[in-house]
Amino acid sequence: MHPASPPPDRSGLDALLRNRPFLALWTGQLLAQVADKIFYVLLIILLKTGDYRPWPVSWQHSENSMLSAVMIAYTVPAIVFGSVAGIVVDRFSKKQMLIACNVIRAALIVALPFLPKAFVVLLTMTFLISTVTQFFAPAEQAAIPLAVGREGLMSANALFASSTMGGIIVGMTIGEPLFSWVKHSFGAASQEFLLGGLYLISAGLIYAMRIKESHAGSSGKNVHPWQDLKEGLRYLKHNHLVSNAMVQLTILYSVFAALQVLAIALSGKIGLKETQFGFLLAAAGVGMVFGAAFLGHWGGRFHHKPLPLIGFLMMGFVLAMFAFTRQLWVGFGLSALFGFGASLINGPMQALIQEKTPESMRGKVFGLENNAINIALSVPLAITGPLTDAVSKAVRSDDLGLRIVLLSLGFLVSVMGMAAWRHTRKVLQDVI
Repeated sequence: MHPASPPPDRSGLDALLRNRPFLALWTGQLLAQVADKIFYVLLIILLKTGDYRPWPVSWQHSENSMLSAVMIAYTVPAIVFGSVAGIVVDRFSKKQMLIACNVIRAALIVALPFLPKAFVVLLTMTFLISTVTQFFAPAEQAAIPLAVGREGLMSANALFASSTMGGIIVGMTIGEPLFSWVKHSFGAASQEFLLGGLYLISAGLIYAMRIKESHAGSSGKNVHPWQDLKEGLRYLKHNHLVSNAMVQLTILYSVFAALQVLAIALSGKIGLKETQFGFLLAAAGVGMVFGAAFLGHWGGRFHHKPLPLIGFLMMGFVLAMFAFTRQLWVGFGLSALFGFGASLINGPMQALIQEKTPESMRGKVFGLENNAINIALSVPLAITGPLTDAVSKAVRSDDLGLRIVLLSLGFLVSVMGMAAWRHTRKVLQDVI
């Protein structure tokens, strides 16, 4: 595999901005990243306004349960196909795989308005679209070295990481107002056509990427996923530093998943439409960006402090305060503080895993980490909605039920954070 450009003697941001293959890949994936988050918003809009018939029938008045079911269908493919996708990508052209994923997602989304308005249909389409998405990410990562020289890999990956967070913030922020404007201007099915068009534009940008690839399939002949899995598990069993850091990240993403469900109902309590929950999640993303900047500039001064514990306590406090928040600006401020606290966990723990894991083990370890995180995302998505419905029904008040769940979750997060730090501090406190 040979880099198309820039010349080997150039590196850094200037080289990347002059590298047309990289720019095509970067802009294409950024647009696809925004489209992914807008699709997430579209799912909520379709549930709220699309008149989808519930299944089973007992969910007739349980919107939170339906939301959890859709989110599970969106998340499960990452658990089932995450490892398989990397193996499949090795056997095909990365460029063709990226284009195919975008075209297939566009076709599935555009087909939605013409299918029966049954909840099981929406679940199935969500599962299929999310499954295709699992093959896009490893193809994108594998294509980066093909578009830049070895000297540009560091800058390229840093730019991709920054744009990923930016894509999440932009997608969550513009999703609802964009769909409202399009639907008002062009009619009901225009939402799906708009989203499908974004994926097609992304495919067109990636099509313009000129890279040289080795013969497809040559890199995947000697892949033994079961042996790799066992080797990775043995490594984590004996390396408590890395495994304990992974525990902290797993708890973090479990809390984030619960917030995704609760943010929908919470947004209606602070002056937003329930379909505008993306603004609340985007505020958390902004807080994470500021947290990353804080760690980048001043993290060295606090490396002996229990940053993950502080982060968990901060998140628990925010969740408890959400129970009493009814003002928009307070809600946004608390959400940003939640994201800042999350960055105090995610930044140090992720950096620790990257630094302490040998290069020969990184693929296996990060594969296991992704699976653990995806499982951590699925469990809260499965139980948070039905639990909120059950508590609200028991107390005969949706508002009181939401408050009880938020207060309980805030307390649980604080306790879990303290327990996790107490268990891991002897291993972690001297290296973060």
